[in-house]
Amino acid sequence: MLRFENVVKSFNGREVLAGVSFTVAKGEVLAIVGPSGTGKSVTLKHMVRLLTPTSGKVFLEDVEISAATGRELESIRARFGYLFQGGALLGWLTVAENVALPLRECLRLPEEEIAKRVNEALKAVELEAAADRYPAEISGGMAKRAGLARAIVRAADIILYDEPTSGLDPVTSITINNLIRRINDSRKVTSIVVTHDLQGALLFADRILMLKAGHVVACETPERFVLSDNPEVKEFLAAQFITEKSFREARSEYEKAK
Repeated sequence: MLRFENVVKSFNGREVLAGVSFTVAKGEVLAIVGPSGTGKSVTLKHMVRLLTPTSGKVFLEDVEISAATGRELESIRARFGYLFQGGALLGWLTVAENVALPLRECLRLPEEEIAKRVNEALKAVELEAAADRYPAEISGGMAKRAGLARAIVRAADIILYDEPTSGLDPVTSITINNLIRRINDSRKVTSIVVTHDLQGALLFADRILMLKAGHVVACETPERFVLSDNPEVKEFLAAQFITEKSFREARSEYEKAK
């Protein structure tokens, strides 16, 4: 569905992506992990052409995103929902008004239809009770869920997540990770998640893409990632105290809790 072909991105002569190539299949959850400053969020931004490659190409199906302009680019972007790292809620709008914003800005819909779609999106993230509250009145986890409701309210078929659990406590992080998987499966969307939470990603993702120094180090299922012989993958796992045994135990508990 999404395809990167030898994408290079440089900023002021500094190469952040150094020939990145990978694909994302329709309906899958791909987690992008790796050390800080290795190009994870830069990769995500190329998917909606917030950035353009220095060289290489990015495709959505048969359309080259990296060359799209005007109405073609607008049409491509309409297929994406984007959950920003901080939630990016407007403080002077209620939760419901924040969620409704993309509908009011991009679509000409009657108020009844807007209210219906907003309610459905809030229900999907279990946030109906907070509809009339303001961002300052809700927790960080609730703000992330409100941001996710806004990302799905236009019925996007690809959801991009930029550090969805950043700044959250472990229990709330688990809730958000589970929600990513549930939204992906129930709405039949494709999800790409940039995250530092490798332990969570190994549970909810279909594949793990690891970047380091702008290169793809590995792109494997969680099981194969944990069992990898690649020294950089092994070092990354060890730094987070993840072993084959701990992964198996966590996966077993995760499956029981479903």
